[in-house]
Amino acid sequence: MKNEQSERRNERLEILWDREAVRDVVIRYATGIDRRDWEMYRSCFTNEVEIDFTSWTGGSPNTFAVDQWVELVKRTLSGFISTQHISTNHVITIERDKATCVSYMQAQHYFPNDEIEGTYTIGGYYTNNLERTSAGWKIKKCKLTVTWTTGNRNLFSLAYKRFGQKNTDLNF
Repeated sequence: MKNEQSERRNERLEILWDREAVRDVVIRYATGIDRRDWEMYRSCFTNEVEIDFTSWTGGSPNTFAVDQWVELVKRTLSGFISTQHISTNHVITIERDKATCVSYMQAQHYFPNDEIEGTYTIGGYYTNNLERTSAGWKIKKCKLTVTWTTGNRNLFSLAYKRFGQKNTDLNF
């Protein structure tokens, strides 16, 4: 009886451990972007990642090599003075070596200027599909579902120009 109870307790602890590890990946995703810590951000993904931001950008989902995806995000967001990505209400399901985390998100983008309103905020939720790897849990697929926005989307173009790039990758 004691061994059986001990086994169940260990199984429950393992589930809690995995849930916290998945939550940590999702939070590091946001933290890496906002700190411009691209190594931290990269550590969140498998070597190949499917990205579906079509609710915001239109088009179709795409699969990227992780370095290609990180570089695209870096070029898109580094021109902002600051960003704040908030991730809450994590609903996590785990089946063996696969996990899904659905979480509310709010992404604030700040770029004061003389042309247009200096903030743009996106609200909605992420659906992240993760895989357990030898290096821990990693995002294999990231889907953004935008439910609302405020501000002027053209702020992305101004920030992109500040970074010294012309955007040809995303529609904004």
